[in-house]
Amino acid sequence: MNAFNDEKKKVTIYSVAHEAGVSLATVSRVINDSSLVKADTKKKVQEAIAKLGYRPNAVAQGLALKKTTTIALVIPDTSFLYIGKIINGLLDVAKIYKYNIMLHTSSSSINEMDEIVDNIVKSRADGVIVYNDYLTEKQVLTLSNFQVPIVYVGHDKQSENSCNVYVDYKDAIYKLVTDYLDKGIDDIVLIEDKKNKLIIESLIDGVNKAFDEKGKKFNGFISIPDNFHNSYDYLNKYFADHTHKLVITLRDSQAMAVLNTCKENGIDIPKDTDLVCMMDSRYNEMARPTISSFVTPAYDLGALAMRVMTKMLSDDEIMQREYQLACIYHRKESTKY
Repeated sequence: MNAFNDEKKKVTIYSVAHEAGVSLATVSRVINDSSLVKADTKKKVQEAIAKLGYRPNAVAQGLALKKTTTIALVIPDTSFLYIGKIINGLLDVAKIYKYNIMLHTSSSSINEMDEIVDNIVKSRADGVIVYNDYLTEKQVLTLSNFQVPIVYVGHDKQSENSCNVYVDYKDAIYKLVTDYLDKGIDDIVLIEDKKNKLIIESLIDGVNKAFDEKGKKFNGFISIPDNFHNSYDYLNKYFADHTHKLVITLRDSQAMAVLNTCKENGIDIPKDTDLVCMMDSRYNEMARPTISSFVTPAYDLGALAMRVMTKMLSDDEIMQREYQLACIYHRKESTKY
């Protein structure tokens, strides 16, 4: 086999789309001789196909015209209970509308996310639901160019063909911190969660808003250094010489780490320090003391995301692109107030 033929084999539908300056779906429509493509656009794609020597395969030929009744779901590989409830809500609604769910799990690896996006495009999924904090702007753009409906769960990612469904953590933490500031308590810290970057950014915005309204500056964000494999090891070292009036975590596992490391360092919760976890779970109820937390409608979040997806797929007019769900604060034994 000569080098020329070897090079030709590497030409993909992505190559044609890039050469013609159009989306993957547009290339697929031209391949399938769809009447939806403008004449000048069709000519550009045909010229790119001829120039590159592209030969359409079965996946490309079915990309735009065939429906698979399959929704791609992208979630992180973290296993905390919150995501499980989201999936349950999503699956229940999917069953009603007779959609299949193709699950893609991901870590923080950019290369892995690129591969997942590539697999979603090749699978001809009718739509994509994404719960993942690690999507880069490039990956969001790739999904957008695929021109299928996208629902981002817990995100404010924006694209022409997407909707967002999320819990308003910014408002929740804003009200919590404002309440403490009104009581004269400003020694407040928020612990970093590297697995949920976008939610942490929302929490920081909410805390900053509360402090700004009181004419104060928030300096209490605790970053977990990269050289520590888990939060517990760093927090045990941190609380050896730090004490705060209010410590806020996102997940139950970090709340447990704070509870244990404070105890090991002679810090009494809640006598010396109040502890609040933003995401409620049954483990917060099992802890001693029980941990104050926000009850989030995780099941409803998944169900709403799938319902929005069905409306997008049925070509219903989308009157709004963002759907907010509220969470309720439950004070337990880890807080005095």
